[in-house]
Amino acid sequence: MPTLLTRTEPALDLLGGDPGAPALVTPTTRIDYAELHDRIDDRRSALGDGRRLVFLSGGNTVEAVVTYLAALAAGHPVLLLPAGIEGGALDALVSRYAPDVVVRADERGFELTDASGGAPHAFHPELALLASTSGSTGSPKLVRLSRTNVTANARSIADYLALTPDDRAATTLPLGYCYGLSVVNSHLVAGGSVLLTDRSIVEPTFWDEFADLGATSFAGVPYTYELLETTDFARRDLPDLRYVTQAGGRLAPDRVRALARLGRQRGFDLYVMYGQTEATARMAYLPPTLADSAAGAIGVPIPGGSFRIDESVPGAAAGEGELVYAGPNVMMGYAESPADLARGPELSELRTGDLARRRADGLLEITGRLSRFAKSFGLRLDLDRIERLLVADGLEARSVAVDERLAVFVRHDRFVDAARDAVARHTGLPVHAFDVHALADFPRTANGKPDHAALRAHATLLRSTDAPVASPADAPIAPSAPSAAELRDLYAELLGRPDATEDDSFASLDGDSLNYVELALRLEELVGALPADWPSRSIRSFGAPVPPVEPALSVEAPAAVDARVPPDGRAVPAVPSQATGAASTTGRRRIARLETSVVLRAIAIILIVATHADVVQLKGGAHLLLAVAGFNLARFRFNGSATGVVDERPERRRRVRGLLRSATLIAVPAVLWIGGVALVARTYDPATVLLSNWLVPGATAWSEQWQFWFLETLVWSIVGLAALFAIPGVTRLERRHPFAFALAVLGIALIVRYVVSGGITPSSPMRYALPAIAWLIALGWLVARSTTLPRKAAASAIVLATVPGFFGDPVREGIVIVGLALLIWVTSLPVPAALAGAVGTVASASMFVYLTHWQVYPGIEEWSPPLAIVASFAVGLAAWWAWGRATGWLGAKRRGDTARSRTKAPLR
Repeated sequence: MPTLLTRTEPALDLLGGDPGAPALVTPTTRIDYAELHDRIDDRRSALGDGRRLVFLSGGNTVEAVVTYLAALAAGHPVLLLPAGIEGGALDALVSRYAPDVVVRADERGFELTDASGGAPHAFHPELALLASTSGSTGSPKLVRLSRTNVTANARSIADYLALTPDDRAATTLPLGYCYGLSVVNSHLVAGGSVLLTDRSIVEPTFWDEFADLGATSFAGVPYTYELLETTDFARRDLPDLRYVTQAGGRLAPDRVRALARLGRQRGFDLYVMYGQTEATARMAYLPPTLADSAAGAIGVPIPGGSFRIDESVPGAAAGEGELVYAGPNVMMGYAESPADLARGPELSELRTGDLARRRADGLLEITGRLSRFAKSFGLRLDLDRIERLLVADGLEARSVAVDERLAVFVRHDRFVDAARDAVARHTGLPVHAFDVHALADFPRTANGKPDHAALRAHATLLRSTDAPVASPADAPIAPSAPSAAELRDLYAELLGRPDATEDDSFASLDGDSLNYVELALRLEELVGALPADWPSRSIRSFGAPVPPVEPALSVEAPAAVDARVPPDGRAVPAVPSQATGAASTTGRRRIARLETSVVLRAIAIILIVATHADVVQLKGGAHLLLAVAGFNLARFRFNGSATGVVDERPERRRRVRGLLRSATLIAVPAVLWIGGVALVARTYDPATVLLSNWLVPGATAWSEQWQFWFLETLVWSIVGLAALFAIPGVTRLERRHPFAFALAVLGIALIVRYVVSGGITPSSPMRYALPAIAWLIALGWLVARSTTLPRKAAASAIVLATVPGFFGDPVREGIVIVGLALLIWVTSLPVPAALAGAVGTVASASMFVYLTHWQVYPGIEEWSPPLAIVASFAVGLAAWWAWGRATGWLGAKRRGDTARSRTKAPLR
């Protein structure tokens, strides 16, 4: 049982407003403090009794804020998960800390999973909040914050910002980022209100809502203000804007001055601030009156805080030393395991790790970093951890920071590309925000330690001589960078969705595995390397911004913007990838990495055609393709949170619609082709044309009517899944227990297999009939849900228990087992860069190659089996291309008809 909250453990109430005053505002909702109190009380009941460890993920939504405040009010220590955390990083946190409650609260609603049942947690009476320390590097180390820490910092911020009940802040930063959370805390403590929005500041709609709803402030990291230069912010009429704040890294002094001057012209103040998660958020601020004259300084301590400079740092310049902060907002300490949650306050002051000096005017100024941490694009980077992650990837590397730019060194030119990809993956930084260099050997000091000073000097020299792009503000948009409208047309064409808008995504447009590869390849050609979560990103986020007519904040050129995750957690317009570092500015990449499922699709269809043409005898490719199809169905059709859903109806409709659309995209070209062949050659029965041959009773031997068994199984399985998810409650059950649900479906499918097969090994052609092979689709589904090490191990064991014996052919079974093992354990595979496009194209066209090759290879294989393979792929690729162009033309015609109908004036 969770530990009980005693009377001596006060709840944390941050609500300082009058009952009738607005507290939370959205474009569609207004919640006053009285209603917010009521919602918090209701949510406390949902979170449970006693003290429980709560993990909360979500956007800037009412549900997320209510859940956060309810956890504090009930005495539950709560961790707001960083924006974008997923996969291994999230699994590591959950595995290490074993939360009692996991909550998702975003635009889809509120979902709560009760994960208690293990050993009870012991909490210190004052522990209120846990915070991540390391941005996107995924460190399990957490900051322990007390009720006093949170309250003191919120009130200090409200004090120096002079917040009143009339203030309303827009949430331009994620709640999981301590800076973004401090905005909410300080405004609620002061009785003000918060405009909750997940829109990006580059969206005109954000500013329309900002003005319409009377927002008075917003917060930004340096990258936020670079993005603003691509918008019409400087020319917008924002009559209620009182002030803006900047933290999360050093904003260049010239930008500070430009923004301060704009503020004077437009009537708002600029507060430059300094802080760390370990101090709950803020430690210093620069008064607006000094923003112009003291640009570059962090200013003065916040109310209740103080600084000293420890000049005992070896090698520090005169008057320079480590900046040390003291105040009631200094954390209790770190946590690296659940046992640490019971520890009390351990620090009286915070050693920031920053080198600083006190200027002649008495203001503090940061001069460098003492420790092995750096900030880039608002992300705090643990350089040692980055090196360890690269070592785990097989890359020996050294990393340093020059100013706020990360530089990574490897031992040979051939490792540069792999290191760049790994650094971007582990840190979330865009590739043009750091440099990768090659060295023959890493320098060391006299005592044998890594010589980071020498590396920094070398990185500085390379930056000055090679002059790669230094920042997004210096990176011009390539003339060929596509606009959001052009990308929308691409999505509409390839996905067959003439109704696509710039705010849609691959997922919202019901994209699936048939068009995933082609769209990914086409996008990469246009905007550069794609982030892992690109299917969920809006089309607008990849489009080139429209340059403003005149400079927004300064006389510099408009900033190009990157498609990867900025510090504010939002996707923004994209600039093509740019090479960085001495070794990376010349030559093309020799090795590319493609998703494992894509490579397996290409290999499988090659094996299928080569086997049928009697070039090799390596069967099993089609059955492996079924498992890959199940894997992709889970990714593209059943994506969602691993917890419950309050109102599942919209999600149920989306799933059923998407599944039926996937079945249609397979069935329509298949029926047209097979029906055409049947009319001309009289080779196929009506049941085969309708993809229903498996329903015809009495078959005892293989015949040409069975040639399309793969497509039959796939279409009918998808239709069956649509029927399953149309049942109320099933979608909610699957999303609450995704792995267990997939396991149950697999179990049922295996029972059907064994019953209809009469044992382990079905006879031919039974091994090609839906009842005997649908379990492979379920197995692929289970693999997609195997996101943790224990689940991967369980899925591997299930593969080894179910595949052997199915064919009675060890080689055939081995192909399926190896393919599934790769799908379970390997996310991407290396492919020669010169072949990457071809592999992706073959994978995209695999269904059409399978569909058409039955009519191509038989007439050629007798005198040239290799030519039969080439011809099969040529015809399949041509059919795929023609079908794509035909559907694209129809989609374009429908888009044109839709546009004309919208612009045509109604008759009066």
